[in-house]
Amino acid sequence: MGEVVKDEYSTDYVAGQDNIQKFGFDLHAPVFPITAVLVLLFVIGTLMFPAQSKEILDGLKWDIIGSFDWFFLLSANIFVIVSLALIFMPIGKIRLGGMDAKPDFSTLSWFSMLFAAGMGIGLMFWGVAEPVAYYTGWYETPFNVEANTPEAVGLAMGGTMFHWGLHPWAIYAIVALSLAFFAYNKGMPLTIRSAFFPLLKDKVWGWPGHIIDVLAVVATIFGLATSLGFGAQQAASGMNYLFETGSGINVQMAIIVGVTALALISVLRGLDGGVKILSNVNMALAGILLFFVIFAGPTMAILETLWVTSSTYVANIVPLSNPFGREDEAWMHGWTVFYWAWWISWSPFVGMFIARVSKGRTVREFVTAVLLIPTLITIVWMSGFGGAALEQIQQGTGALAEEGLTDVSLAMFQMFANLPLTGILSFVGIVLVIVFFVTSSDSGSLVVDSITAGGKTDAPTSQRVFWVVMESAIAAALIFGGGDDALGAIQAVAISAGLPFTVVMLVMTWGLLKGLTHERKLLMAKGEM
Repeated sequence: MGEVVKDEYSTDYVAGQDNIQKFGFDLHAPVFPITAVLVLLFVIGTLMFPAQSKEILDGLKWDIIGSFDWFFLLSANIFVIVSLALIFMPIGKIRLGGMDAKPDFSTLSWFSMLFAAGMGIGLMFWGVAEPVAYYTGWYETPFNVEANTPEAVGLAMGGTMFHWGLHPWAIYAIVALSLAFFAYNKGMPLTIRSAFFPLLKDKVWGWPGHIIDVLAVVATIFGLATSLGFGAQQAASGMNYLFETGSGINVQMAIIVGVTALALISVLRGLDGGVKILSNVNMALAGILLFFVIFAGPTMAILETLWVTSSTYVANIVPLSNPFGREDEAWMHGWTVFYWAWWISWSPFVGMFIARVSKGRTVREFVTAVLLIPTLITIVWMSGFGGAALEQIQQGTGALAEEGLTDVSLAMFQMFANLPLTGILSFVGIVLVIVFFVTSSDSGSLVVDSITAGGKTDAPTSQRVFWVVMESAIAAALIFGGGDDALGAIQAVAISAGLPFTVVMLVMTWGLLKGLTHERKLLMAKGEM
């Protein structure tokens, strides 16, 4: 007989047992009302005093970034190291949902969904703009390298890749794996608080857990609302650039209404018929767009950039990760620390959605798919889009060469203008931006719905419809009532929330390792490993 090992992670708590069922909703009693009041107060205050709110909250954001830069960078490094270690450790054999569990989705659909939710829209927005910004010195440069030089090419691509590679995906991987493990292997509710069971035990179902879930919902709602608002502005700029439709409030509102309508259709069709199909379409379109840019653009220059991006990223990942004694502190604060705080504030949303679709995967398979494969694909994407743009600038052709980076939201379309079939490329680009936002809105609604339902994954459809409409309504209200000032204020709140959630993630990392190690002992005692 094997050694008898007691399961330290058993609980009698059932998802949704504290819920209130009214008006067709199934809501967790403390989390939903507290979240609703906080969001409402922030939105009303921001709309009443947009400029003042942005000034105050921006000040808070930059104070946090300036004072806790070392904490953000060191924490992100820990997440990368732990994630990579999980691939090679014996606990990597543990399967989410039990050793006999089967995946709910094909590998391609699974990867498409996690990639689309994770950062698909960001690659569309920054794939051209960020390398160009660094190369031309639009806003500081990594290591204060001289702009518009051969050295600047390497650091522009390597610096960009640093912000979209292992670190952000490790942040998502830690949160997603923690939630998936405690939900599928320990039968706990699929909500952020469950990952804290190793530390708080059954107290996690009380007020400590309520606070954790409220923080996660607020960060998710504000992050989605600002992204939807800024995304509407980018899509409006692209449509105006292509069709001269104008890019004012009316066009932005029409885009938000369109995105909301598509998200509602997706929600009503469910996870299989909605998000999965849209994510597969997104990946197919993005792949076609990328290969066209590579083969219709300056192919040899892009292939050379692919090597430059990879080698510079690997050579500089440690120096760029170091928070101490940096001469390029302005760049580190304005880009790296800002990004890390943003990724961490988004991790409850993206992490929970990835967990939702990852049952049946081993820990090793999960981390490989969430960490390594997206990093490799992003290297190709950034090299294709960024490499084409930098080649145009070096050859002195196009608006980016003649005028520089005047409007970040137009950078991709300005690069397309020097390629064949410009109109078709730009139209596909606009479609991708919009559909990526639909998948983000839909998957975000699933996440908020699950947390506010106490971890239940089968809450009424009307509840998910409610959250889709609410996220869009908040974004529309911010644009209409306060414009960039209001969006910037709410974005500052989301980024500021990254500080306390970094602490949450560090505790979550410890709990995950403790839980996985204990699970391996249980499986070995049963003879299943």
